[in-house]
Amino acid sequence: MTPRVMVKRAERSYRCGMSTSTASAGALIRQWRERRRLSQLALAGLASTSARHLSYVETGRSTPSRDMVLRLAEAMEVPLRETNQILLGAGLAPAYPDARVDRAARAALLDLLDAVLEGHLPNPALVLDADFDVVATNAAIDHLLGALVDHDLLDPPINVVRVTLHPRGLARHLGNLGPWRAQLLRQVRQHALAAPSPSLQALLAEAETFPHPAFTGFDGGTFALPMQLEIGGTTLRLFSTVATFGTPLDVAASELAIETFVPADAQTRVWLAANEGRNR
Repeated sequence: MTPRVMVKRAERSYRCGMSTSTASAGALIRQWRERRRLSQLALAGLASTSARHLSYVETGRSTPSRDMVLRLAEAMEVPLRETNQILLGAGLAPAYPDARVDRAARAALLDLLDAVLEGHLPNPALVLDADFDVVATNAAIDHLLGALVDHDLLDPPINVVRVTLHPRGLARHLGNLGPWRAQLLRQVRQHALAAPSPSLQALLAEAETFPHPAFTGFDGGTFALPMQLEIGGTTLRLFSTVATFGTPLDVAASELAIETFVPADAQTRVWLAANEGRNR
């Protein structure tokens, strides 16, 4: 399947990631302040306002201006989607567009993702959203997943955590399942802490039920943990690298991550190069 086909098949689930809220701006600001473990005084200092005014905003005695909402959101590192929700709660228009609801913007974003993924070949690469659902892939990832994962796990929305740790997924081919599982679940927990989400909590609960070997610690001897995949009698060792848009101004773009798997040894590099023809 091509990257664009994957995107279109996943588009319905991707749209479902959008959220709405009827909470007031003050209530949402207080929730985020408590999540970030900031006092009113500390947050007021970061946002160049007074603790008294912030208290009035949180209790609803004062409605924050657009500039105030954006300053507070930046100080608390609130995701763009939730910043829009705070603005709506204050009776203000959203500050950030969302490519998922704009046909032209979505097409431009998908074209960019296709080009980026194609440029990573022969290395496997994919695009993930905030829930670790797969938005797009390149042909190298398609080849690996098609060969190693039961096809019912590849019905959209494809979730990379589920596909990796499910006993009928990559887990049965991972030579270092214990440590890879530990670092993957740690990433999910960190994402859930930074931007609390019922879907991430449900994903964690599900993933923790999958059978796994005892984790005894990470092996030393290298600067990063490689994924060790057993395929056709060959052991592939792949380092994972993750890239995001550095200065996103769109909700959809801000929630995307491009994960690329690069060869950790010569054998893996040769195998990827030898399979490049079938990946195109």
